[in-house]
Parts: sequence; structure tokens; C-alpha cells
Amino acid sequence: MFTSPLQLEGPSIADRDTLVKRESGVTLSSPMRLRMEAFVKAQQKEIVSTLEALDPSKQRFRVDTWTRPNGGGGISCVLQDGSVFEKAGVNTSIVYGTLPRPAIEKMRVNHKALDPDVENLEFFAAGLSCVLHPRNPNAPTVHFNYRYFETMDAEGNCNAWWFGGGTDLTPSYLFDEDAIHFHRTIKEACDKHDRGYYPRFKQWCDKYFYIPHRGESRGIGGIFFDDLDEEEKEQEQLFSFIKDCLTAFLPSYLPLIEKRRDMPFTEKEKEWQQLRRGRYVEFNLVHDRGTSFGLNTPGARVESILMSLPLTARWIYMHDADKGSREERLLKVLREPRDWV
Repeated sequence: MFTSPLQLEGPSIADRDTLVKRESGVTLSSPMRLRMEAFVKAQQKEIVSTLEALDPSKQRFRVDTWTRPNGGGGISCVLQDGSVFEKAGVNTSIVYGTLPRPAIEKMRVNHKALDPDVENLEFFAAGLSCVLHPRNPNAPTVHFNYRYFETMDAEGNCNAWWFGGGTDLTPSYLFDEDAIHFHRTIKEACDKHDRGYYPRFKQWCDKYFYIPHRGESRGIGGIFFDDLDEEEKEQEQLFSFIKDCLTAFLPSYLPLIEKRRDMPFTEKEKEWQQLRRGRYVEFNLVHDRGTSFGLNTPGARVESILMSLPLTARWIYMHDADKGSREERLLKVLREPRDWV
């Protein structure tokens, strides 16, 4: 009697990528997935280092490095109870996995390059996300996320790809000069690549970060975009755009936190900040697609997904802002988004 020889599975795409990075490093000729991974990890280090330098109490980020069974992993950097930030998170996520046919069919609505005749496809996703919740109610909360997604054949050759991302500002108290500076800095990054990007992605942001059950936006906007692929621009052009957007983050936000972090505030103003953070929680848990996708992904790292939530928040029954108050002024802008530049 003869038995067939044991069939050993070859190395996974994640294993092969790890070997390439170890032996050859990441260069301009490397696959886009490796270049995006290297870029977001470098940006994470720079942002964490810069934010730590702001804190006179020398509070440091807790750094958690984690891995996924199917390949990839991430680095979650979270700071809590600092003197400048009540909570701050800067996370990278690198994911390898397999898309089943129903997911492929759903994605083909926006990406015709996906092969419709396969039962499954290997995929890769890389992203850097950041949420900062300051202690001082005069200082705004800020968020950004920039990401890359691609599908591959069994050999690791790219089949389809796209970029997504954006950034937005969420103040508890509105300072027009802060809003103008934030939006102007983002616009300058966009204008380097396409003067139509900022107005288009600003409108997309206003629409996305809307809380329907409250009839108001989460904040005062920024930019938001998704599914940017070869139908938009060439891959290198879009990668350059993503890099400019991400490197514009610190110049867009640092002047604001440096200006507002030491301003005096009252208990009433702190209470209002907690109410606004309640709205932040409502949007993230009820309407945010990224949170929903993450929580419904098998093997998801819940702590990293929910790092965007503030350390504290508050809900007061039937709360109304006083007429003519700073609080009422903010609500008017949240209900009717404004053009800042």
C-alpha cells in the first residue's frame, strides 16, 4: 500500500513579507503594502514623541505591541490621565487575511479590478489612527486616520488597491482662529495634489461625521475620503497625497493645543466638555463604520478599536445651552457646517 506524501503548506504572504523586510529592508521599489507599513510606523513614533514632549508631568504612552494569528499585528500607544491629555491614542494596525466571496462582491461596487470569479482573495490593510482628548475644555479634540488596502493573489501580487483617510477637529468651545488654522493647513496639503480635493473631501467629512439622531455634526470638520484607487490617480500620486496629509497633522494641531492647554476654565465649562464627549461616544459607537467593522471582525483587538473613546463623558437629561452663550454658538455651527477657508 502506498500513501501520498505529506503536503506541507508553503510560507504565507505575511511570512514572505517579513523575510523580505528582514533581508532587504523597505525601498522605493518595494511593494506598496510594505512602504505604507514603514511610513505609518515612522509617523507613529514621531507623533508619540512630540506629544510626550508637551506633557510637563513627563507622562508617557503605554506601548502595546500585538500580533495577529494570520499575520501582521499592530502597536497601540495610549496615554491616560496626563496633564495635557486626559486620553490620547496613536495606533498602527497591519492586517493580513482572506476575503470570502460575499465580501469581494460587496467591494466590487467601488472596485471593478477585483476578480469576480474567485471564491476568496488574500488581503492586506495598514493604517495609522490617532485620537487626542485634551484635559482643558478650551482645547479641541482631534482625530485622524489614514489607511491602505489591497487584495492579492496567492503569490502576493497586488490585484486591487485603494487609500482612505481623513482628519477632523472637535472643539467644546469654538475659537475661529483655531478652526481657520486647522482647515488652512489641511487645504495646503490637499492643494499640492489637486485643488479640488479640499472642497470635495471637506464636504464628504461634514456628511460623514454627522449624528442624525442629534441633528448636528460631531465637530467642525476637516477632510474625509475613501476608496481612492487607479480611477482617481496613479498609486504613487495617491501615496504622496496620503504622506502629505499625514505629515500635516502636527502643524495643523500643535499650535492649537499649545495655545489652549493652560487657559483657565470653570467647572461649568468642564461639564460642557463632558457633554460634548458624550456626543463623540454616540457617533463612534452608533454611526462610525470603522468601529463597526472592527468590532465585527473575528479576532479583533477590542481595546485598540475603542481607544478612540474619551476617558470620561457625561449625559444630562434635557440639557439646553443658555441663549447667547459660547455653548449655544458652538451648537449653531455644528447644526450648520461652515466654510473656514
